[in-house]
Amino acid sequence: MSLQAIIFDFDGVIANSEPLHFRAFRDEVATRGIQLTETAYYTDYLGFDDAGAFRAMAARNGVEWNDAEIARMVASKAERIEFLERNVSVLFPGAADAVRRAAAAVPIGIASGALTHEIQRTLAREELSSLFTVVVGADQTRASKPAPDPYLHAVELMSVELHTSIQAGKCIAIEDSVWGLESAHRAGLVPVGVAHTYSADALPLARFVIPSIEQLDIQRLKSLLSE
Repeated sequence: MSLQAIIFDFDGVIANSEPLHFRAFRDEVATRGIQLTETAYYTDYLGFDDAGAFRAMAARNGVEWNDAEIARMVASKAERIEFLERNVSVLFPGAADAVRRAAAAVPIGIASGALTHEIQRTLAREELSSLFTVVVGADQTRASKPAPDPYLHAVELMSVELHTSIQAGKCIAIEDSVWGLESAHRAGLVPVGVAHTYSADALPLARFVIPSIEQLDIQRLKSLLSE
């Protein structure tokens, strides 16, 4: 069985933007009287898309925000992120080269909890857009990670774009969180971890864990499909 595609998570794998997302979430909920700590963000909310994170924060803090209010918060938080990203590179060291190595070997895509336009903005700034066959953001699926929807949709779109049948079991997912690995596993992809956000022992669903994205070894990924 040969490797058909590699599908990357974005925040925490390619982009070191989680600290910026934390700051944007923290500032947004602070206007509503909620104090969000960095520990709470990484422990309780990192695996959600923006709307899901705000709903979880509301439930945890005993407040009610309706769908319209959450939509306003998501839009406001997106504006904060855009401001924080201006004139800086948010990529992890070696991420661009790792993406280029992967794209030279097999088709690649993204399945992320970030909004599609946020991902595309960063890829365009870093001149990486053309390397990805598909980009699936949180706004494209009904359910976010740890549900399998983002990866299932990415595989489906890749099949359409490449005019061939891409099988989930012949694809590798690169993830940094337990939520993302669960999503990939439930979708049938082969999950590989990268220890940017959590330690290797916190990622038990990964077939193996690399210390950083710059150490991505395409031959080792291919070997997983022959085991």
